[in-house]
Amino acid sequence: MDLTAAIEAFIAAVRLEYGYSEHTVRAYARDLHDFAEFAEQAGARTLPECDLELMRGWLWQRQQRGLAASTLSRNVATLKSFGSWLEQRRLVPGNPASRLRAPKAQRDLPRVLADEQMKRVLERAARRAESGDPDQLRDHAVLELLYASALRVSELCSLDLDSIDRRERTVRVLGKGNKERVVPLGGPAAAAVTVYLESGRPALSARSAGSVEAALFLGSRGARLGSNAVYRLVARELEREPGGGPRGPHTLRHTAATHLLNGGADLRVVQELLGHSSLASTQVYTHVSTERLAESYRQAHPRA
Repeated sequence: MDLTAAIEAFIAAVRLEYGYSEHTVRAYARDLHDFAEFAEQAGARTLPECDLELMRGWLWQRQQRGLAASTLSRNVATLKSFGSWLEQRRLVPGNPASRLRAPKAQRDLPRVLADEQMKRVLERAARRAESGDPDQLRDHAVLELLYASALRVSELCSLDLDSIDRRERTVRVLGKGNKERVVPLGGPAAAAVTVYLESGRPALSARSAGSVEAALFLGSRGARLGSNAVYRLVARELEREPGGGPRGPHTLRHTAATHLLNGGADLRVVQELLGHSSLASTQVYTHVSTERLAESYRQAHPRA
C-alpha cells in the first residue's frame, strides 16, 4: 500500500470506526494530505519511506512557515495517530511517529465576559424577543441556552426536540467523540426555550419548503439552524461589548465556566458540565479566575 492509499484508508477508519467528530476528521485529512504532498516532493511515496526523519522534515517546514505552536502540536498528534494505526494494521513494523515531540504551546487565556456584560447581552435579546418575532424568540433562547448550559455551538445546533426535558430542566447533549451527557438548564433559559417552542418554532417550521425537521432550533427558512448563523448572532452581540478577543459562541462557554468557578462550583462538576475528558482542559478557567482576581487587586489595592 502506498502512502496516499494508506491515508485514505485511515481517514475512512477515523470517520466510520472511531466515532470522531467531523471537525476532527477534516483536521486529520487536511494534515495528512499536506504531509503526503511534502513526501511526494521529497520522492517518498511508499510507507517504508515515510520515516521519522521525513516527518520531522515536514514539521520543520511548517514551523518555518510561521505556524502556531498549537497547530504544530496538532500536526504531531495527527502523525502519531496515523502511525499507530499503521502499526496496528501491521503495515509498518513500528509507529514511525512515536519519537516525535510537540512544541509547547503558549496558552492564551480565553476571553470571558464580566457578569454585567453577560447580563446586558441577555437583556438586549429578551427585549427584542418581546416583539414576538420568531427569529428573535429563537435568538433569545439560543443565547440563554449557550450561556446556561455552556454548550459548544456544534452541540447546540445538533439538539433535537427530545433533547430538552422541560420538566426536569435538563438538556441531553451529544459531545465530542459521541459522548452523551446531561446538563442542567437554568430558569431563564428554560423560560426562553419554552416561549420559543410555543410561539417561535411553529412559525419558523411553517416556512419550511419540505418536511419539518426534528431539530430544536430552526433557521429563518425552517431548516435546522446552522453554526454560521449562531456565530453571526453572537458576534453581533459581543461587538457591542468592550474588550478584545474572540467573538464566537465559544466565548459564552468560557464565560459560563468561569462564572461557575467564581461562584464556588467544584472543578470536577464544571468538567462534567463542559464534557471535558481531561481535567487539564477545565483548569484553564481557574487561571482566568486567578488572573481576574489579580487584575482587580492591582487596580484597587493602594500598595499593589
